[in-house]
Amino acid sequence: MNKKVYQQINETLYEEVLPNGLKVYLLPKADFHKTYGLFSTNYGSVDNHFGFSPEALHQVPDGIAHFLEHKLFEKEDGDVFQTFGQQGASANAFTSFTKTSYLFSATDQIKLNLETLIDFVQAPYFTEETVEKEKGIIGQEIQMYDDDPNWQQFFGIIKNLYPKHPLHIDIAGTVESIAQITAEDLYLCYNTFYHPSNMTLFVVGNIDPEETMAWIRTNQAAKTFPETQAIIRQFPEETFADIQAESSLTMPVTRAKGVLGIKGDLNKLPKSGRELLRFKNALNLFCQLVLGNTSANYLRLYDQGIIDDTFGFEVNLDRGFYFADFSGDSEEPEKMLAEIEAIVMNFQQDPEINEENLTLLKKKMLGKYFQSLNSLEFIANQFTQSLFGETTLFDLPEVIQSITLEDVQQAARSFIDPKAFSRFYMYPTEKA
Repeated sequence: MNKKVYQQINETLYEEVLPNGLKVYLLPKADFHKTYGLFSTNYGSVDNHFGFSPEALHQVPDGIAHFLEHKLFEKEDGDVFQTFGQQGASANAFTSFTKTSYLFSATDQIKLNLETLIDFVQAPYFTEETVEKEKGIIGQEIQMYDDDPNWQQFFGIIKNLYPKHPLHIDIAGTVESIAQITAEDLYLCYNTFYHPSNMTLFVVGNIDPEETMAWIRTNQAAKTFPETQAIIRQFPEETFADIQAESSLTMPVTRAKGVLGIKGDLNKLPKSGRELLRFKNALNLFCQLVLGNTSANYLRLYDQGIIDDTFGFEVNLDRGFYFADFSGDSEEPEKMLAEIEAIVMNFQQDPEINEENLTLLKKKMLGKYFQSLNSLEFIANQFTQSLFGETTLFDLPEVIQSITLEDVQQAARSFIDPKAFSRFYMYPTEKA
């Protein structure tokens, strides 16, 4: 077991790759009562066209990763949620574009709860009957999101930026796509993506690392798994020419909404994990400098009534995609997005991008980071994404401190391209 000490944040991380390929991370935090376990697979909603080399690739219905996450909790002898409840633990799971995670938190019976987590994820049970039953439940969940303006706004801009890529399809799929899912499809996806070599187990809290690792080793040694095979994932080719420049939707909202999306070019991204993390944070700092809530641009637009406190932005960078979106409610959404676009496009002349402001924002970013380390859930969720190679969440202070003004400007130059912009509007439904 490797041990890594992070002096700056006073954390010690233990890690080991088991013979079956499972990556295990343990983070003891003696002053916490709670322990949190997260078992994740590198498989999300975008992975719908895949296979093992040199076999033929499979195309499966949209929403299947999320469907599989729901079904794993159901076993022949009952529901795993109940088991966790009887053991004094709470459990949950979630699916993102690129990851599916299962988790528990508990204050005692840690060994039992940890084994329950590992065992239920590694023992699939699907039948045609139980699959059919689930379709109605997930169908209702999809319809709930259909009625959520913020959700529709987010996917509205993604559809413009990624019209061919499965990223633009709701994580839960559509009512039509989940109707096609069979038990056979679920086993195919499970057997492809739930191999230990494609998974990460992270345990954080009041644990003894040697003892906890021994439990995990024993559990995995008692099970047999197929040989590790290289997974091939296929995605449609897309260029900036495919971007839809503008679209809109009407919904029963009180005020209009607008989103400006900018699609990033994956080919321009740094190759090393550490440099990629630096790039992502430099781009985030750039957005803060030009349109963060302490910037002169933000205050001007706010004073003019063009934006209000619903305004915000997000930089999304993950396996296979990256984009930024700036969104908010406005009486004049067209004017709002035109102003934001002008600010972003003219950043090279923006006096806001200076050393003094950057130093302040880096301090603010570091303050937020140290605060977030009090959340076991935050640590575990951030840790299980493998985008940045060996560079982890705990390297972040050093990474942030190393970012210069030139890094920020370079990140903006690499990212901003007039061909990469798109606008999405949501207007209130006309009252009859």
